[in-house]
Amino acid sequence: MKTIKTTFFLLSLTLLFCCTTKKELPVLFQLPKKLKEVSGITTSDNGKSLWVIEDSGNENKVYQLDREGAIQHTVTVGNATNTDWEDLTMDEHKNMYIGDFGNNDNTRKDLVIYKVNAADLAQSEVNSSASIHFYYPEQKAFPPKKTELWYDVEGFFIWKDNFYLFTKNRSKGFDGTTLLYRVPNKAGNHKAELLGSFKTCDIYNHCAVTSAAISPDGKHMVLLSHTKVWLFEDFKNDDFFNGKVTRLELNHMSQKEAITFTDKDTLIIADEKAKKNGGKVYEVAIKTLKTKS
Repeated sequence: MKTIKTTFFLLSLTLLFCCTTKKELPVLFQLPKKLKEVSGITTSDNGKSLWVIEDSGNENKVYQLDREGAIQHTVTVGNATNTDWEDLTMDEHKNMYIGDFGNNDNTRKDLVIYKVNAADLAQSEVNSSASIHFYYPEQKAFPPKKTELWYDVEGFFIWKDNFYLFTKNRSKGFDGTTLLYRVPNKAGNHKAELLGSFKTCDIYNHCAVTSAAISPDGKHMVLLSHTKVWLFEDFKNDDFFNGKVTRLELNHMSQKEAITFTDKDTLIIADEKAKKNGGKVYEVAIKTLKTKS
């Protein structure tokens, strides 16, 4: 009897250890208390600096953080209203782009991406150098029917001078579909071009797309949800969805809203602060996620 109890105890410890390990997502740092609703993140200086924004209800500011989470610099974008800033990306010349395209109710007709020149990021107050407006030609009603709420976006990136936007599906009867749109990096008002669609999974809290990023070498693309990352590889040109796709389990539930690469192998993820949960930045190797999934 004693042997059985000892065996059961050791087995329980083993299971507890395994489960605890699986749930861990490596924390890089705790975000400053003032940054409770980080919605976009990108990096510069080979990952030594991180830049973040917050979404609707917050200021029109971009924050530069060091790798310990301290705010090093703040840039106010004077001519850019934060209607609903949802993601942040940077081009090969280190120009920054702010996606003001959050559209929870699918009613907006003022969707815009703001450009901030690399040379201006050292200043504390700047004006965006360009405003790239766009619209979805497939959307005919504002709002559409509850079964067709496909026009919110929380994730995008720039690649080869085009923006790639991934919609957050808010439709009744959620089935995980995200739409991929392309918008040119040119000032003006553009018709967003629908390139394709991809189904994540059919549980909204686990499968709605909240951010996107492409690796510096352009060979890896990721989509983020609250609990997962979808990794796309071996695609041709910008036909991302027809490449190899791997679903990576984060084994961690929080309101994750932002993702970026530091290099082709490493991801940075940020989540919003919700009571005692979240408000952190995580750094994890893709190979580690592949092992855990």
